[in-house]
Amino acid sequence: MRNHRLRRCHMTVPGSNAKMLEKSLSVDVDVIVIDLEDAVAPQEKSAARALVAEHLTQATWRAPTVSVRINDLNSPHCFQDVIALIEAASLSGRRPDTLILPKTQTLADISFLDRLLLQVESAHGIKESVGIEALIEDAKGMININEIAAGSPRLESLIFGMGDFAASQHMPMLDIGRQGAYPGDLWHYPRSRLVMAARAHGLVPIDGPFADYKDAEGLTADSQTGKLLGLSGKWAIHPNQVPIISECFSPDSEDVARARSQKAAYEQALEAGQGAVSVDGVMVDQATMKLIEPLLAQADLLQI
Repeated sequence: MRNHRLRRCHMTVPGSNAKMLEKSLSVDVDVIVIDLEDAVAPQEKSAARALVAEHLTQATWRAPTVSVRINDLNSPHCFQDVIALIEAASLSGRRPDTLILPKTQTLADISFLDRLLLQVESAHGIKESVGIEALIEDAKGMININEIAAGSPRLESLIFGMGDFAASQHMPMLDIGRQGAYPGDLWHYPRSRLVMAARAHGLVPIDGPFADYKDAEGLTADSQTGKLLGLSGKWAIHPNQVPIISECFSPDSEDVARARSQKAAYEQALEAGQGAVSVDGVMVDQATMKLIEPLLAQADLLQI
């Protein structure tokens, strides 16, 4: 089952910063993303890789899921990242839950990483496979997103990287996540396309970061918009963003109670041979059940 993780908020941590890695251990967040790509200077790649491998084998995070964003396939670092992380896992029995592949552009990208992981895991006798998450960051990746979404049984999520995506589209902006003077939702189309591809293939759609970590109001509005479009969570670049994002992507307790009431009434109606029932003045039928299933599944994960 590929959607068994809570993914409301993913907080990124530079893989080259030992102090930040240590602080990330105690952050109350669904997912910690250790970054070996954009947050690490080229001359620090090898040292960061060794540092992250060491932390993964020795440290314990409060976050239930720990992911690593490796370097992209066109860099000289990608295969070294994979080998180092999996070899470290073979020695300690502890591995990243997922690897995040940046700048995913084609089905071949996912197939390559899948095969590389299979070979390295097999060589080290690792039976529990590492998941893959695809970061969609440019026009080519967005065009090929349906094929990418079907790329591997390991694939768990699609992530929208709006910073590089904006650059690939030649969109004039300086702050990642900002809407600028656009009169509507600037990210509506790419977000919707990513959500549809993810849902069609049983994956989890995740939104990228909002760079201005001091703008709580802007982050809240952006998170709420993403949730309405069907996104399941969002990246954070600062600990102050974590509670805001987590709350925005959490189910409302009143909505959960109402959904459970509707489900109970509908099940009773089915037993009585009825396909629909009125609950508090609202008609509840099979279509309603499909709408509330994701809400109730998340509530169960959160034990609400």
